[in-house]
Amino acid sequence: MTFNSGLAALTTCKAPLLALNDDNILPKKEIMGVLNYAEIRHEKADDGGGADSEMHKAVAALINRIIAGAIRCAGHIGTPPL
Repeated sequence: MTFNSGLAALTTCKAPLLALNDDNILPKKEIMGVLNYAEIRHEKADDGGGADSEMHKAVAALINRIIAGAIRCAGHIGTPPL
């Protein structure tokens, strides 16, 4: 998986999470749980070497950026509303 395809996959997954929160189907707490779980799984998948290790580190870092953005944007997951 290339970086661009990985970024596209994360973005594609983030959009439904935003919609679920916007429509009051899932609360922010639940969505943060999903993101935290994904980040932890990638951190644990980091076996300390090789291309897969670097990919898992990069994915975990990107998920952490998504989480950090969610924390800064009160009441909204991820990016600020337009």
